[in-house]
Amino acid sequence: MSKLIQIIEDDEAIRDVIEYLLQQSDYEVTVAANAREFKINLFNTLPDLLLMDVRLPDGNGLQLCRKLKQNIDTRHIPVIIMSAHATAKESSKEALADDFIAKPFDLDDLLKLIEKHLA
Repeated sequence: MSKLIQIIEDDEAIRDVIEYLLQQSDYEVTVAANAREFKINLFNTLPDLLLMDVRLPDGNGLQLCRKLKQNIDTRHIPVIIMSAHATAKESSKEALADDFIAKPFDLDDLLKLIEKHLA
């Protein structure tokens, strides 16, 4: 059975590359370009993992992560925070994220990180 991963990334090029990579790795993928789309997708079907950017046009990935981790219905979902900002790694821990990956990242490293959390 295929695992569902939701990508929340406002940069279309990055979102498309990650989506393609995950689909080629036999994952089901939903994508969102902003916090509003993410919330709509999330409650249609709960994903097995979230891959979330910190800076979104209408919200903050760290704040979204913290809310998810404090909610009994979503706290079990692994959240990997993505950011090009070095300070976001410490902030992701405070937001209760399960992991962090710095942009730009190697696609193989991203896949290994995802597989670690879905094992």
